[in-house]
Amino acid sequence: MKRLATAILVLALTAVPSRGQVAPGSYPELAAIRERMQPLVEKKEVAGVVTLVATPEGIVHLGATGEADIAAGRSMRPDSIFWIASMTKPITATSVLMMQDEGKLSVDDPVEKHLPEFKDLKTVDGKPVRLTIRHLLTHTSGLGEASPAEAREIKDLAGLTPIYVKKPVQFEAGSKWAYCQSGINTAARIVEVVSGLPFDRFVEQRLFAPLGMKDTTFYLTEEQLPRLAASYRRSKEGDLTPTPVSILYGKSATSRDRFPAANGGLFSTAPDYARFCRMILNGGELDGKRYVKPGSVALMTSVQTGDLKTGFTPGNGWGLGWCVAQQPQGVTAVLSPGSFGHGGAYGTQAWIDPVKKRAYILMIQRADYPNSDASEVRKAFQEAAAASLTEAK
Repeated sequence: MKRLATAILVLALTAVPSRGQVAPGSYPELAAIRERMQPLVEKKEVAGVVTLVATPEGIVHLGATGEADIAAGRSMRPDSIFWIASMTKPITATSVLMMQDEGKLSVDDPVEKHLPEFKDLKTVDGKPVRLTIRHLLTHTSGLGEASPAEAREIKDLAGLTPIYVKKPVQFEAGSKWAYCQSGINTAARIVEVVSGLPFDRFVEQRLFAPLGMKDTTFYLTEEQLPRLAASYRRSKEGDLTPTPVSILYGKSATSRDRFPAANGGLFSTAPDYARFCRMILNGGELDGKRYVKPGSVALMTSVQTGDLKTGFTPGNGWGLGWCVAQQPQGVTAVLSPGSFGHGGAYGTQAWIDPVKKRAYILMIQRADYPNSDASEVRKAFQEAAAASLTEAK
């Protein structure tokens, strides 16, 4: 009977619409996940949450709990839009590997081969530095960062390069892991140079449009804006108070008067990001279309940092733009060794388990987590999802 129930469930799940807006009630939902999410909303851990679990074949759970905007009384929906912050980084890394697949670059190229300005890069004591694209994608470059005041004035990725080059490199390339926004933005600038397209147009033309990710963008439209979930932080009294999306620097999410932040500027929905995750879970292919070679997927989602201590939770290594759970424990305990993914500053998470063939996607918008990768919401969601799917077998 369990096998029959599972077969019926899979048939229902694969019938879920995966493109465009998703209306409440048109998706399958695992009750145990809602049961774990609801108390977290009630105790004001978060205002609302969207949870999604996918397999290579389709969506097996999609649920929305709580509110997208407390003051407006707007309920969270499965197609609510979120600032996904650093969940942008795996998309940037995938873009780089797509260009490697086409022979337009190698991740072992010196950065200066594509961006000659980097010939002027120096250490703190004035010594020349030679970085590779691999250093950029593994957070081992030691590059300096643009300050908020500097970044606020920049309109495109090319404008960031002079700022980065003027900053002294903090350590010998490859010797340490230090989370680095400038490295990811520089890698995206290289994609622009070798592809001939601005980065926002590149990802739209090469990934988002063909994958059917209609709500994934650096720049929301006026039509999308009402679905944007509000961001919150907790007051000392435990209330949730509105807070802006930090990367917008006070501008509207619709404003194009800012650079496409490849390090963390994308907005998306859970169903949209699931399309990307399913493509990666399928080795770079979805619905009969190949986006990136299987070997390139394997390269960027396997540890490239040796024995360096990396990441924001224990037991992790780092691939090319992806965190890899080498020794799952604590918040990652339900994942298989070798699972990979990325979190975002406001608590969003996407993790792919290549052994169990699942992707777990969590969408929340809370700004003040001391460690958004280790949130109570992430742990509760992944535990409930893993338990539910194990019982269904």
